[in-house]
Amino acid sequence: MKNWLELADQVLAGYELNDEEALALLDCPDEQLLLLLQGAYHIRRAYFGNKVKLNMVINAKSGLCPENCGYCSQSLISTARVQPYKMVDKETLIRGAEEAYRLQVGTYCIVASGRGPSEKEIDTVVSAVKEIKERFGLKVCACLGILKPQQALRLKESGVDRYNHNINTSKEHHPKITTSHTYDDRVQTVQIVKQVGISPCSGVIIGMKETKQDVVDMARSLKVLDADSIPVNFLHAIDGTPLAGTDELDPRYCLKVLALFRYINPSKEIRISGGREVNLRSLQPLGLYAANSIFVGDYLTTAGQEKSEDYRMIEDLGFEIDFTSPELVG
Repeated sequence: MKNWLELADQVLAGYELNDEEALALLDCPDEQLLLLLQGAYHIRRAYFGNKVKLNMVINAKSGLCPENCGYCSQSLISTARVQPYKMVDKETLIRGAEEAYRLQVGTYCIVASGRGPSEKEIDTVVSAVKEIKERFGLKVCACLGILKPQQALRLKESGVDRYNHNINTSKEHHPKITTSHTYDDRVQTVQIVKQVGISPCSGVIIGMKETKQDVVDMARSLKVLDADSIPVNFLHAIDGTPLAGTDELDPRYCLKVLALFRYINPSKEIRISGGREVNLRSLQPLGLYAANSIFVGDYLTTAGQEKSEDYRMIEDLGFEIDFTSPELVG
């Protein structure tokens, strides 16, 4: 039997898992799962205690995307029924921030579909963020696609704290998921936002027919990128997308994946993201022994569980929401 707690102590002392250990973690026998989670929690608690960061997303622009990502209902090749609309106005973005403040959400995420933002869309986000920061003091994350350096600088100057651009999968598996941009295109955007001083957020989607070695490679790549926040999505296959009908995951494997990301990226914010409800199901609370962050509310084109269930889950665990209430202005 692997001593997961001993390995966790080694990680806290600076040890990095080798491939054999990382794959053994994903292959952890189910009867050892609670021991594995004890090790993951040991690492998580050392950096984050029992606090849980909350994030909320606003779908600022829906559909109308020229990319061919196989998981996405908003892509050019998807026949899924989504309501397309152009970038919402500044006032809508601000109302979303007000709702996030009311819900004790620490990070408000402005997400727009598309390959990358137009200058007009950047103008809207920049204007909204300035007012959001003044009125609510929330941390703001933008996710607008592939960025140019000057666009990244404008976002930084407006007050954007964090920028999300997921690697989604491993470099080797990437061409099987999309061909309209490269893996390196995604990495470059993460590097651009780091260069202007925006905190990088980059994560993955698990369950897209990748191998376990791909999963290990993803976790390692994000360590190399030094992403501050790592959203771990679990595929919620949508009818009308190329990955429709894909159902490779079970709740126990999802927990092992979360533990892997904690062991490889011990000090980083690990966020359980899209597909949490349909893949972890009744084991959702256990995920927070490895992760320290979740989304509340709905995602982009799929629904999350009732917000009250998330708050009850955190309370039942004996954890607390990581939210320092800024002074409301105006």
